[in-house]
Amino acid sequence: MESILLEKQDGIAKLTLNRPTSFNSFNREMALNLQTKLDECNEDKDVRVIVITGEGKAFCAGQDLVEVTDQAQNPGFRKILEEHYGPIIQKIRNTAKPVVAAVNGVAAGAGANIALACDIIVAHEKVSFIQAFSGIGLIPDSGGTFFLPRLVGFQKASALAMLGDKVGAEEAERMGMIYKVFPFESFAADVDALSHRLAKMPTKGLALTKAAFNSALTNDLTTQLQVESDFQIEASETKDYREGVAAFLEKRKPDFIGE
Repeated sequence: MESILLEKQDGIAKLTLNRPTSFNSFNREMALNLQTKLDECNEDKDVRVIVITGEGKAFCAGQDLVEVTDQAQNPGFRKILEEHYGPIIQKIRNTAKPVVAAVNGVAAGAGANIALACDIIVAHEKVSFIQAFSGIGLIPDSGGTFFLPRLVGFQKASALAMLGDKVGAEEAERMGMIYKVFPFESFAADVDALSHRLAKMPTKGLALTKAAFNSALTNDLTTQLQVESDFQIEASETKDYREGVAAFLEKRKPDFIGE
């Protein structure tokens, strides 16, 4: 069974974590497969948005603990972090496409933090997020110590990481951990509508916006103002900028082509 399903349609690439009997927990094969699929989506000029979701009842339960307790299969934590999760997070942040986490079920451990690394995170009302690491004596990984404090604040992040509290989707939205909660019954349709909206937007401008936010995570104000200047000049030279201005002046809906 393919561990990562890839569907492409209308400029949207949907990546589905597909180990439902293990709550889509990661083993080495699935982690490497996701990296390959992310690279494929990044290189495909027809793909204008990437959606990551899970098959079945869970989004992702994190690391498959069966793998790390099996003497024959265990890759070891260094290999897991440096060859599995580290590259996944880097690819999500560095792809020149918006990445949506469509969280369809529980997101725990590395699964929660992969979602938090995405550009836009949506979930349905029955979803929960759990920093499950402290329950087995580990620390948040997969970018958790980087993204979580920036999303919810240092104090809240520390408590969630240390106590391992379960956070419901509506609470996650209130604290700024995720963008929006959709009703359970309409979740698939709402994700589809959001994805199509993004796929019709000026992709190059979105890529530069993403790159600017990435830079802002480590830059001081003076440096970041220069980044904004450089990227704005680049954005102003795109076909989509010219189309956007023309559409505004002509009082019509723009037809962006992603260039």
